[in-house]
Amino acid sequence: MAENIEQKIKSYRTAPFDARFPNTNQTRNCFQNYLDFHRCNKALSAKDQDVTPCEWYQRVYKSLCPMSWVAKWDEQQENGSFPGKI
Repeated sequence: MAENIEQKIKSYRTAPFDARFPNTNQTRNCFQNYLDFHRCNKALSAKDQDVTPCEWYQRVYKSLCPMSWVAKWDEQQENGSFPGKI
């Protein structure tokens, strides 16, 4: 199982189709994957488990999201004013 995940991450090129976001506008997909990455990291870190599976979400949001948005969200998280629930 772990090898399968690692292989998928290594062969990853761009965000795959996600049935939750069928429309052309991928803004919500971008934001959801950003949240999923940070939730995954938080949950697995709390259990002292390997956070490697979370890299998938990071690669997807970095592929979809403009870097200016990511920088803004990271800054909001540091300031405690991020609107999402992580």
